[in-house]
Amino acid sequence: MDTFDLIVIGAGPGGYVCAFRASQLGLKVALVEKRPSLGGTCLNVGCIPSKALLHSSEQLAFARGHAASHGIKLSSVELDLVALMRRKDSVVAKLVGGIAQLAKARKVEVVPGEASFVAPGTVAVGGRKLSAKAVVIATGSAPVELKAVPFDGKTVVSSDEAIAFGQVPGRLVVVGGGAIGLELGSVWARLGSQVTVVEFLPKIVATFDDDIVRAFSRALEKQGLKIETNAKVTGFSKGILTAERAGQKLEFAADKVLVAVGRRPYTDKLGLEKAGIALDEKQRIKVDSRLRTTAPGVWAIGDVVAGPMLAHKAEEDGVAVAEWIAGKAGHVNWDLVPAVVYTDPEVASVGLGEDAAKARGLSVRVGKFSFAANGRAIAADAAEGFVKIIADSATDRILGAQILGRGASELISEVVTHMEYGGSAEDLGRTIHAHPTLSEAVREAGLAVGKSAIHAL
Repeated sequence: MDTFDLIVIGAGPGGYVCAFRASQLGLKVALVEKRPSLGGTCLNVGCIPSKALLHSSEQLAFARGHAASHGIKLSSVELDLVALMRRKDSVVAKLVGGIAQLAKARKVEVVPGEASFVAPGTVAVGGRKLSAKAVVIATGSAPVELKAVPFDGKTVVSSDEAIAFGQVPGRLVVVGGGAIGLELGSVWARLGSQVTVVEFLPKIVATFDDDIVRAFSRALEKQGLKIETNAKVTGFSKGILTAERAGQKLEFAADKVLVAVGRRPYTDKLGLEKAGIALDEKQRIKVDSRLRTTAPGVWAIGDVVAGPMLAHKAEEDGVAVAEWIAGKAGHVNWDLVPAVVYTDPEVASVGLGEDAAKARGLSVRVGKFSFAANGRAIAADAAEGFVKIIADSATDRILGAQILGRGASELISEVVTHMEYGGSAEDLGRTIHAHPTLSEAVREAGLAVGKSAIHAL
């Protein structure tokens, strides 16, 4: 029996961050991972490879559609899919290799294999048993499979396979209008696929405000994506995906079908019952306000517990749990987890949107500012979209923000910071921003809450 202060099961962003922070605090840590490399879904087949593909496909789109207007003459532009995929793989390899080096430098023992509980403080990994006063479950999530359209790994695929197609599909149908489906759909559309997005709900990216979604949908459609909402998928056979809308049958020809309707907590083969770890009605691990499970000495973080399934949320969970285990004052503000769709333009949000705030009966004031009135955006061909700031009408405290535009994933961070310290829309509007920058649109939206935007009527 090998004894540690902490065993972390799963080496994704939540797990390895938890392990590293615990090591910084002086704990002896074992990090168990079943993949050959560290980093979990995010680094290996999720966040990182998809962003590499997005960037490469954006360069292709620029070369084909925009370079000439910038005075750049290209005799020919051709896609080399093998080279594009090779670059994506090299990005992944560099990052997962870096995580392995950090684990070694921090003296975190990486234990390869699948972990299964023997008791609350004891896990088996292969033929080895590990024990610790504290165990953290950080096993992440897996793609949700539709009964009507089961995965076959070749034609009907999850995002794991859709980041590595060997050739560009002639016709790609994406089932699901959330972040994963729209990001990968936009990648393959730029690379030459005819892409159709089939969404069950009345709108794509359903958590965003209606005005954001309308403008975002138009932007995607201009890029060639066809969006079908209110459509319930019923099956796939002989290259035809079928769906229903208001009693009418819909048919979509497809060479590939990407099913991206969400992810489920991955707790398979963990032997949770042997440790007395309970699940909720959605098969997530039950935890208290400090992420402690129903088993003594066992915590759970990231995608296996309630909350948004986002890598940065898992990281914050991991840091806080490591600090709590070490007797420190860990903290996570789960109300301020930003969400992003990394298309072009991007959409990003934090806190309450206008629609959600009004649905709660809150009295709010909203400030908007268009990138079409922002000098840097015009110069950079990034004039599509706008910034929204939602503030309490009585106190001016920022309740939330939504951004549609180039670089929204970066711009949302300053709003998160202002909200973390209880800032007002006026605070945001009176913070000096460099000129010319896209971030000035955020400042102007803050000023617009009080009807004092400088560069808009």
